Amino acid sequence: MSDAPHLRPDIDAVLRVRDLVVEFPMKRGRRVHAVSGISFDVARGETLGIVGESGCGKSTTGRAIMQMPRPTSGSIEFESTELTALGKRELREARTRVQMIFQDPISSLNPRRRVRDSVLDPLDIWNRGTVEERASRVDKTLEEVGIDPQRAHDSRPHEFSGGQCQRIAIARALVLDPTLIICDEPVSALDVSVQAQVLNLLEDLKAAHGLTMIFIAHDLAVVKNISDRVAVMYLGRLCEIADPDRLYDRPAHPYTRVLLDSVPVPDPSLGRATTAITGEPPSPISPPTGCRFHPRCPAADERCRVEVPEMTEIEPGHHVACHHPLVTPVTISS
Repeated sequence: MSDAPHLRPDIDAVLRVRDLVVEFPMKRGRRVHAVSGISFDVARGETLGIVGESGCGKSTTGRAIMQMPRPTSGSIEFESTELTALGKRELREARTRVQMIFQDPISSLNPRRRVRDSVLDPLDIWNRGTVEERASRVDKTLEEVGIDPQRAHDSRPHEFSGGQCQRIAIARALVLDPTLIICDEPVSALDVSVQAQVLNLLEDLKAAHGLTMIFIAHDLAVVKNISDRVAVMYLGRLCEIADPDRLYDRPAHPYTRVLLDSVPVPDPSLGRATTAITGEPPSPISPPTGCRFHPRCPAADERCRVEVPEMTEIEPGHHVACHHPLVTPVTISS
């Protein structure tokens, strides 16, 4: 496996991903290179934010952790268990401790089933507790996410708003008492005011249940507020990883700077810095050699075109994969 200096050997890691590769076959022998050899870890009780534009591979990364689909290659170690090596039965059991919240809250719920039954199903399938204990657990979880259990008994998803449906989806993910929850753009389909409510709910649930989370989004402001660390992806590869304040104040990768400059400014009278880039994102079917951002990067040179940049620690806890980082590396004592 490749060297991954940004992996932390001294933490209580719930999840360690090494050299994750996800490719999808196409006709005529071509392949979509969705995720290309990324590595990261998530400490117990931590929230890792993953950001990047549409098509960068962030959602595929989340689904690959759940083994849907199984990755092409790489290692995914969850609570000291190698998920890629598990058979179907063992994997089903492991998934009870790794739950996922999807982007579209309405379509992620069965429209023909009552809401209470959708939340109860995981407990029934795994035969958790007695019938009375399951009913009590469902009602308590629904109340915890702000849904009236009595209404949920007889109502179906179309009778709830999008924000309420996302709360129901969170309850369904929470009812089995998981260790890790993967949130795949859980607020992008919601109104701004509702987004804040759902984000606050996730923070409260994380504290109450000791959850570890991966939060996938393209909204940088949302990711900064909820994450303990942020990883930036571009065309299937990690560009940069650091704590939110450092990443947002001192971005080291040109692509991270582009993302930050693209955030709208509320006051139009205020000027904002812009980073000039040209062209469209390359196709994941035929990604560029070397640094995948080099066709659009104003600082790219011949080295960028031929040599893949490795993750390098430029300051404590701040790693970047760039031959010409925007932040001057500091000397880090061993």
